[in-house]
Amino acid sequence: MAVEARGLTGGAPILFRGGMVLTMDRLGVLERGDVLVEGERIAQVAPHVEVPPGAVVIDATGGIVMPGMVDTHRHMWQTALRGFGADWTLSQYFVFYYLKWGKIFRPQDIYAGNLLAAIEAIDAGVTTSVDWSHGLQTVEHGDAALDALEEVPGRFVLAYGNLLGAPWEWTKSREFRDFVNRRFASQSDMRRLQLAFDVTGDPAFPEKAAFESARELALPVTTHAGVWGATTDAGIQLMSDHGFMTPDVVYVHSATLSEDSYQRIAASGAHVSVSTESEQSAGQGYPPTWQLRRHRIPIALSMDTSVWWSGDLFSAMRATLSADRSREHLEAHSRDETVVSNALRAEEVVRWATVGGANALGMGDRIGSLLPGKQADVVLLKNDRSPAMSPVLHPYGHVVFQAGRGDVHTVIVNGTIVKRDHELVGVDLRKARDAVAATVEFARTTLGPSDWEEAMAPQLPRAELIPNPYTYTDWDGGRGAKRRPQAAG
Repeated sequence: MAVEARGLTGGAPILFRGGMVLTMDRLGVLERGDVLVEGERIAQVAPHVEVPPGAVVIDATGGIVMPGMVDTHRHMWQTALRGFGADWTLSQYFVFYYLKWGKIFRPQDIYAGNLLAAIEAIDAGVTTSVDWSHGLQTVEHGDAALDALEEVPGRFVLAYGNLLGAPWEWTKSREFRDFVNRRFASQSDMRRLQLAFDVTGDPAFPEKAAFESARELALPVTTHAGVWGATTDAGIQLMSDHGFMTPDVVYVHSATLSEDSYQRIAASGAHVSVSTESEQSAGQGYPPTWQLRRHRIPIALSMDTSVWWSGDLFSAMRATLSADRSREHLEAHSRDETVVSNALRAEEVVRWATVGGANALGMGDRIGSLLPGKQADVVLLKNDRSPAMSPVLHPYGHVVFQAGRGDVHTVIVNGTIVKRDHELVGVDLRKARDAVAATVEFARTTLGPSDWEEAMAPQLPRAELIPNPYTYTDWDGGRGAKRRPQAAG
């Protein structure tokens, strides 16, 4: 006898019944199908599954059942100042965090940002997140970051970094090695560790020692590459010459690299994490999906930071598909041609947000798609209150262009329900909000009113207005808006 999907499951099987299932694997799309979860694993995916005794049955009718999404690069600690830098350029971001105010963040501020960001992730159907945590000035900051992630029932990778320290020094320090041994004596698929640092292009290649640390500790590396004015082809060349371009490296952005650098990344078998909202707004370079596709470089998606932008992968998918197509149209128009068939399809972008991210993290055999035997990270998109959630005709197009975080009905991570009927389960959102409020008050007080306002509202550049060759006459004061254009002079 089936039971209602209310309360805790107590380890009972969970059955998604009658939804449109996007498996993102060889099973393709089931127009109407069932997904059965038993323990931590997906047990069955089929048009019809018999209800096991005592199962929790979740009605997925009219909804979309898909794998949990994977965010491969997000500075989660910066969520404590959500939206603060909405009008920043990349230079202003660097000045704020790298040169002036990054140093004021205490361990409790790292904790606050991470806690809210982690809760936000699972709420939006992002079941695996890489915390590109480059605000870890001390191991106490690292402990705080990890403490927050461990409070939230999601799947997280701590990408340990320190934007105010030299990676060839902190990766070798006794304190950092003790942290690794203490907190990651044995890694699990729920909590993993990476090293996060950038390669400056200095011919002396001081980052070599950090790469050696990564090898010694058997840790993957994630690095910002191809960022206009910051990380260039020189860094790729140095990594290649010294044998550090390996398949487990994730290159973030990679928007302004040369043909040679793209070829080297492709040959290494590595992945690129594209953060389209970031690249479009901050200025790392035009989102490079068109280049990566040409070179057959595997792609994953990411959100970068909500100090600027949104924190959900629906925004990433929509922006990425739009940016790729926009460039295709502009290129065609420059040749006086018309695009008659889109090269990039919605299905591929949904793939980047799920199994693409899983593959980038070396976890594609365990998460990222809905297949029997895989770990159960499952998301149901269903919202009977939303007119935008029906009809569902083109499933991938609906995920990219129609759905949003408000349509995330149910989320399962590793077989555990963490969101049900649009409500989070097993998290303390009030605690996270209170912690972030304390950090905001601390940052505002430390900066002072003048610096706070100047940082949030940077000076506008001078606009060069174009003279209008027309004047307007016979204006009747707005009552009838009667106007007649007349050539000036």
